[in-house]
Amino acid sequence: MLRIAFAGTPQFALPALDALATSGQQLVGVLTQPDRPAGRGRALQASAVKQRALALGLPVAQPERLASEEQRAALREWAPELLVVVAYGLILPPPVLALPRLGCLNIHASLLPRWRGAAPIQRALLAGDRLTGVSIMQLDAGLDTGPIFAQQSLAPGADMNSAQLHDALAQLGAQQLLAVIAALEAGNARATAQATDGVSHAAKLEKREALIDWTQPAERIACQVRACNPWPVSETLLEGAQLRVWRASALAAESASSASAAPGTVLGLRDVRLQVACGSGVLAIDELQSAGRRRLAAAEFAHGRALTGLRFG
Repeated sequence: MLRIAFAGTPQFALPALDALATSGQQLVGVLTQPDRPAGRGRALQASAVKQRALALGLPVAQPERLASEEQRAALREWAPELLVVVAYGLILPPPVLALPRLGCLNIHASLLPRWRGAAPIQRALLAGDRLTGVSIMQLDAGLDTGPIFAQQSLAPGADMNSAQLHDALAQLGAQQLLAVIAALEAGNARATAQATDGVSHAAKLEKREALIDWTQPAERIACQVRACNPWPVSETLLEGAQLRVWRASALAAESASSASAAPGTVLGLRDVRLQVACGSGVLAIDELQSAGRRRLAAAEFAHGRALTGLRFG
């Protein structure tokens, strides 16, 4: 049995925390970000990890940073042999990395060295990656540069958005984490240095990236829609008003009429999907939302409206 501390903050970290709590290992404490204002009233809200840790009866510490001995006091008192870090949100300074005798393990939601950084899930979808996955690595002083103990790949479904991929990778990461910890406990875990080629960086998605450029190929726009769901949600304009696109896919075939239509032109409702001409191909929209209104299926949105021939953007 190992003494393990956990550091994490959002929903993505919960499957790993739950897995550790039922693994038979000794979970000695949880680090998480301080409570933050949230919602319309801006009341302080505990992180998902804090809420789960308290429900599990675990000690919780919430330092703003880990730069000083005082801020590291709780972790030092817990004396973990291993620190598991999952989407914690703070950079670990060298004294923290060196504190557990087995170091610090991290679950990263990509097949490193591809998509190092803050938003690997959204970037993988935006780029149209046919394969992504999780990496269990040893943390070092770099940004997602540490050696890798294990990787597991996953092929995103054709309609999988970032929320769905997030949940699938969180579960996959928790499974792989337990396997690596078992190998560490047995003394036969081996980490391999990351490849020096194929490195890419996953910067946080910005709201401006949600704006649809209809001159792009339909396949690329479909990837954008998936990556931006549930935030920031892909959007365009219809007669000068915001229109959000929640679910859509690219059509394989392109008719003569769509090929001659200007990008962004509404071709009509076909098979309950609203079809829109793109720079190449056609985007078939399943669900969309006008500003201040609820989300609607395309057929309901188009009901009683003369949309054919109008132009988005």
